[in-house]
Amino acid sequence: MIITDLFECTESVLLCDNPQVKAARSIELNRQWCQTAEATRLSILESPSVSTVRVLDAPGRPDKPSLVDARSLPKRGLGSHAGRLALVHSLAHIEFNAINLALDAVYRFRDQPANYYADWLRVASDEGEHFLLLDERLKTLGSQYGALDAHDGLWDMARRTDHDVLVRMALVPRILEARGLDVAPPMITKLKQVGDTTTADILHRIYTDEITHVEIGNRWFRHVCNQRQLDGTAVFRDLLRGENSAYLRSPYNREARLEAGFNTEELALIQEMEAEYRASQV
Repeated sequence: MIITDLFECTESVLLCDNPQVKAARSIELNRQWCQTAEATRLSILESPSVSTVRVLDAPGRPDKPSLVDARSLPKRGLGSHAGRLALVHSLAHIEFNAINLALDAVYRFRDQPANYYADWLRVASDEGEHFLLLDERLKTLGSQYGALDAHDGLWDMARRTDHDVLVRMALVPRILEARGLDVAPPMITKLKQVGDTTTADILHRIYTDEITHVEIGNRWFRHVCNQRQLDGTAVFRDLLRGENSAYLRSPYNREARLEAGFNTEELALIQEMEAEYRASQV
């Protein structure tokens, strides 16, 4: 793959409906971009693209898994084979959608600094690697991606944030992806307790990469806020009001969130907004 039009190439991968091929192409797209000379990258980004930004109700994806309301998905413990299989399938679905979200961040938001595209192509590549690890694990467990139902929550947030890079950076990496930093460590511990070190090792790899991904989201959120001369904390508070706070759920992994670029004021704000939302639901 020789890149002459980054947005056209990214759109092509984003619309690919084969999960395994999409993951592999995301990895290759990042590899080729990394190997492109900096001056050439700038020239590509400054040149008109044949790709036009359009509303995407859905990215390229297969017919399966069937997408259902998240509340209808069964709860299973990790002590059984079926429970671990369901977890791996859920994680694979999350990582597949994470590929789409990272690619969409490149495709949709034009006129960003060159480093922005390098960052999100790297994220798409990492998510592609994560998906392929989980896809292989599913096969080892006697299943495959698409065998179980899943939900569309991640792409729903992509649709809700497709109008503004500031809103996307605030709500996807800083809310949805950051949630993984909270839930992964206890999940890894539990997997080890039931003897599934293979899945635990994959999840640990995902966890360490996600710290970097959330840091990337934090950094670009602050960049756009500074560019627009906005108070990032105030913007974050406004965006969290109402239903967006439904995604907040304690306990929070304070150490990992600080490593990923949150500051103490933001962590306090997240807890405050969660409490406010929970109180409003009583």
